[in-house]
Amino acid sequence: MRFTAEQRYTADPGAVARAYADPDLHAAMPATAKLAKPEVVAHEVDGDRVVLEVRHRFHGDLPSAARAILDPARLTWVERTVHRLDAGTATFELRPDHYPDRLQASGAFRVEATDGGARRVLDGELKVRAPLVGGTVERTLVHDLRDHLQAEVPVVEAFLAG
Repeated sequence: MRFTAEQRYTADPGAVARAYADPDLHAAMPATAKLAKPEVVAHEVDGDRVVLEVRHRFHGDLPSAARAILDPARLTWVERTVHRLDAGTATFELRPDHYPDRLQASGAFRVEATDGGARRVLDGELKVRAPLVGGTVERTLVHDLRDHLQAEVPVVEAFLAG
């Protein structure tokens, strides 16, 4: 399933792009209703190229369709993001610790200037391989991801203000 999502910030686009490449931002992210507090597992800087790996753990309730194919206790993954700070872009790939044959996600972010701030746009693809319920699970996960991205906005704004 291809999808898009958008976040809006009052901050400078370059500051937003740099914040997402900063491991301290991810360490400041709180747990949410569905995700545990993230854990930074790798951070490499080479000029304007930054590679960041962050482990996530799901701890919310899964719809029954998802529970049919996934054990919620085993829903952990590493988000590997390669940031290009000079371009304000990043590519990402989710690497499940379990179920790599059933769940794949990847995509790209770009940060653009807007009147009075920045817009961070995600273009991604999510694939859940599960007979009969795959599409339902994909739609649920994309909906939850969009909610999660909106919840990040005040955390990023506070991080940039601090």
